[in-house]
Amino acid sequence: MHLLIQESPLQVLPSLVMQVGLNEAIVLQQLHFRSLISTNVRDGHKWVYKTYDEWKSEEFPFWSIDTIKRAIRRLEDKGYIISTASYNRMKMDKTKWYRIDYKKLQLSMVQSATMTTASSAEEEVQVAPSTEGNLPLAITKKVKRIKKDIVENDLDVVSVIEYLNDKANKQFNVTSKATARLVKGRFSEGYAVSDFKKVIDTKVKEWRDDPYWRKYLRPSTLFNATNFENYLEESKGLVTRASSGPKEFVLNLDKGEEGIWS
Repeated sequence: MHLLIQESPLQVLPSLVMQVGLNEAIVLQQLHFRSLISTNVRDGHKWVYKTYDEWKSEEFPFWSIDTIKRAIRRLEDKGYIISTASYNRMKMDKTKWYRIDYKKLQLSMVQSATMTTASSAEEEVQVAPSTEGNLPLAITKKVKRIKKDIVENDLDVVSVIEYLNDKANKQFNVTSKATARLVKGRFSEGYAVSDFKKVIDTKVKEWRDDPYWRKYLRPSTLFNATNFENYLEESKGLVTRASSGPKEFVLNLDKGEEGIWS
């Protein structure tokens, strides 16, 4: 018995899953496919007409009807799917017609990309114009051009800031560009997430309960180039903290933006 691609597969991109959820992404992608071949045109849009039983028997036999209902309702609530029963010939017929709000989906994906990608990634990703026959951004080749290391690096930035927030009981913004540049600056020097965690663990243990020093449990102090290297050495037990304390984060306007975030 063969279980690997012996029939037409259901395909979905990870970027779409991250945006709307796994079940919702599968439904959305399949609705998009059905819309492309639909002959049901109303008010200038292609619609897909199905009952929940038909969704299950024809599209998603591996799900229960309740699972299908939940996924569709979540997409409706978020505005990704527009549905109506007004096109039915008989008022008693409550079967719904569905279409994707491509503009809403594109806007949502663009907002998400802006929050989760650094400036280098933003230059790499160019949003394709929205057209009714193409699911924007989620299935364009341009999304696939985002370099793997850029995506992973952004996730690592989030991981570092979330770790600091958890250990130091802080609420630093994981989407802050200034913080991302600091963290990425250390990544570019060859440091790894594990190094950040060592620094955080060391300084949290040392400063968290001190009314004066705990204010320095912040990205601008921990992750600037000079402090970070020293704190990492401290975590290895190779050096001890200087009595003068941490180096303050100072803007160096002479070197331009590169100097500011070094």
